[in-house]
Amino acid sequence: MEKLVEAIAKLSREIGHMEEAAKDQFDFKELTLTQMNYLETISQLGNPNLTELAAEMHMTKPTTKVAVDKLIEKGFIFRVKSDEDRRSAHFHLTVKGKLINHTHDFAHKQMAELIKLKLDQTEVGLLEMLLEKVFRKQ
Repeated sequence: MEKLVEAIAKLSREIGHMEEAAKDQFDFKELTLTQMNYLETISQLGNPNLTELAAEMHMTKPTTKVAVDKLIEKGFIFRVKSDEDRRSAHFHLTVKGKLINHTHDFAHKQMAELIKLKLDQTEVGLLEMLLEKVFRKQ
């Protein structure tokens, strides 16, 4: 178990370094990694409302609202009132937000390329299968 914890810590650090390098390369230093994760989640969920975003981020709605307000203030996302329920709003990425999200994806692709360089095709397939199993929602 100790080796697994150590491997996860190394992976986490390496992904963090790659994300920071991508931020620097594309000159988006004003964003935190947490804010980048919010942008990625908004994109993946397809313009969620506050409740959906908070649930996916495993955060409270007040915490998520503060984060969203900062992202709106910085021009990375915007709020659109729902046509069905005028009390609800959905979050959309701005062009700037989409660019940041591509930067984040770039870091993930770099990690995938590093893994592909170190493992053979069978090992990559096994790793993909195992990660899917670990992160599969019940």
